[in-house]
Amino acid sequence: MQAAVETRQARPEPTLKRKLAAYLALTKPRVIELLLVVTAPTMILAQNGLPSLWLLIATLIGGAMSAGSAGAFNCYIDRDIDRLMKRTQGRPLVTGELTDREALVFAYGLGVASIVWLGVFTNWLAAALSLGAILLYVVFYSLILKRRTAQNIVWGGVAGCMPVLIGWAAVTGDLSWPPIILFLIIFLWTPPHYWPLSMKYKDDYAAAGVPMLAVVRGRAQVGLQVILYAWATVACSLLLIPIADMGLLYSSVALVTGVWFIYETHRLYNLAIRHVNVSPMRVFHGSIAYLSLLFIAIGIDPLLPF
Repeated sequence: MQAAVETRQARPEPTLKRKLAAYLALTKPRVIELLLVVTAPTMILAQNGLPSLWLLIATLIGGAMSAGSAGAFNCYIDRDIDRLMKRTQGRPLVTGELTDREALVFAYGLGVASIVWLGVFTNWLAAALSLGAILLYVVFYSLILKRRTAQNIVWGGVAGCMPVLIGWAAVTGDLSWPPIILFLIIFLWTPPHYWPLSMKYKDDYAAAGVPMLAVVRGRAQVGLQVILYAWATVACSLLLIPIADMGLLYSSVALVTGVWFIYETHRLYNLAIRHVNVSPMRVFHGSIAYLSLLFIAIGIDPLLPF
């Protein structure tokens, strides 16, 4: 009892700056950054040039709020297992910087604000897709799939694909084949992006009772699945060339970075089957670089004359 009192006394008094930082952490800002990286280039492709600056900014703000709301809901739902995992012990609901009620009110408020914002400043199709993204991540992934199946990240990753549909809809007011291909690229990319991370934090997930693929299957099996999805991702990225009439820049980047991405996944698998030390985070960080370069090329290609 005395130790608990001393711990509470040792905790610094909350300040406005720390409170704001806690709310920001609740939104998972690094995830938001990646989602915005794919949204802006999609809007340029949809416009076949530069969309209006205000539309671009309004869509990015709405998308950031939508993703932040989903992240906050996820932190609230997973607060029990976050306390068991070393990787997540710094999250605001674990440290006590925020109460459960504060997090839940913030998540609902940010979600409603994102839908209204997109509906007013872009269009209601984009707003509806934003609502769909939140529901997919919160209900389909966090509540239903995550703790029940090793395929959680495959189908739960659908929510992370929604920003390209939102960005396209914000510009055109409808959907067509190019955004569907972009959706599929991110859908297929998510497993080879996330499964290497789960390999590194396998013990964390096992302790929390989360059946990530790395927990229920061996390293070689995970490595093989990463390879298969990487090949599918690259093949899908090449489909965009004829469907969206992509030019030389995108074609070159998709091919070169695709070969590099596939090579890295094969390297991970080869190390795994030889039972030597593997470096899954090399594939994890490499996958982020791959997707970022691919979408930068998507954003630049329509602005070039070739």
